[in-house]
Amino acid sequence: MLNTKVIKTQTAIFLILVKIKNQTIMNTQQVANRLVEMCRKGENMQAIEELYADNCVSKEMPGIPGEVVSGKSAITQKSQDWYNSVEKFHGGGVSDPQVAGNYFTCTMDMDITFKERGRMQMEEVCLYEVNDGKIVSEQFFYAMPS
Repeated sequence: MLNTKVIKTQTAIFLILVKIKNQTIMNTQQVANRLVEMCRKGENMQAIEELYADNCVSKEMPGIPGEVVSGKSAITQKSQDWYNSVEKFHGGGVSDPQVAGNYFTCTMDMDITFKERGRMQMEEVCLYEVNDGKIVSEQFFYAMPS
C-alpha cells in the first residue's frame, strides 16, 4: 500500500522545483537584454557574475594575449586586468542586441585612455552563445591597433 502522504509531498516538491526552474531560466533575448542593460550602466563585472556559466569560454582576436580563456573565474580575472590597464573612460556605448536562436550579437564602442598605450577609439562586434539561461561563450571581433 502506497503512503498517499509521501506521494503528495513528492508531487508538491516536484511542482515547486519545476516552477522555480521555469522562473529562473532566462531565454536568449532576456539574457541579451540584461547584458546590454548592465553594460550600459557600467556593470560589466557584475554581468559576468550574474549571466555567465561557470564553464564559459571567451575568445579575443588571434594573437592577443589571453586569446582564449575558459571558466568564469578566468574571464573575471581577464576583465579585471583589462580594467586595470585603463587610465580613463571618455565615453562609449552598446547597441541593442540582435538575437538568432541561442546566439546574440551587439556592438560596443569605447573612447579610452590606456595607461601604457594612450588614448584609443575602439569598436567591436560581440557574439554570445546562451544555453540554459547562461552565456556559455563570447567572442570579440575588432580591428587590431597598429
